[in-house]
Amino acid sequence: MLRLLKILPFFIFGILHAQEEVVHSVYFEFDKFNLDEKQAKEVVDFIQTTDSTRIESIQIFGYTDDIGKDAYNFKLSTNRANTIQNKLLESGIKNKIIVTIEGKGRILIDDDIVENLPEKRSKNRRVDVVLNLKPLPKIQFPGFYNTIQKNHVVGDHIYLDNILFDKGSSKLTSKSKLELDKIALLLHRYKNIQFEIQGHVCCTPPYQREAIDKETKKRQLSTNRAQSVYKYLIFRKISGSRMTFKGYGNTVPLGKGAEYDRRVELVITKI
Repeated sequence: MLRLLKILPFFIFGILHAQEEVVHSVYFEFDKFNLDEKQAKEVVDFIQTTDSTRIESIQIFGYTDDIGKDAYNFKLSTNRANTIQNKLLESGIKNKIIVTIEGKGRILIDDDIVENLPEKRSKNRRVDVVLNLKPLPKIQFPGFYNTIQKNHVVGDHIYLDNILFDKGSSKLTSKSKLELDKIALLLHRYKNIQFEIQGHVCCTPPYQREAIDKETKKRQLSTNRAQSVYKYLIFRKISGSRMTFKGYGNTVPLGKGAEYDRRVELVITKI
């Protein structure tokens, strides 16, 4: 038995669609419609090794060569299709996804074909098992933005350019509060977005991950900066259930200078 796989992109209503047809062909001996163990295993494996979440439907089409009468060949091709259907059902494949079982009869060969005629006829004594696959999901990678967007994916970073802090301070400046007011309006509009508020610091030695907050005298400056933004968004009526906050110290420098490392950013955690 030979195996044939092919992927056929096609058009639906004139629009290019990502759906695929994957075909496995089972070849039969002349005037036969029975399967041997190897053929049966291969056709079952073909379906069982395909991602089941993508299988939309199965179609089974039986064929014969061009020898013999039409009526006989239609019956033989139907028997071949039914043999495959029965084998799939025996293996536990659900009948409801098998939407077509059809004998197509004989496949005619052009009169001018004389070379390799036996081989060509042997390829026509077959059943095609067609898997109609759902489109692959579109893969979206996290991106970097300077404000809240309508459509985000988990992992998106929102760098808030105007939410910067004085050295050693976790207090929000008036400029930062104006920026957060704009962010709060967008968060009220897009209520499905959940996020982590990430605080950062600059200007500490490599061996000293965190900096001291000059107000509290404690070495938790990046956490305090993130918490300041968290508290302000709470004040602007953003639900605390949508937010978490965490300090990352000096571990994520932007490489743009110390001023830009005294920052807070948002990272989308759930949509």
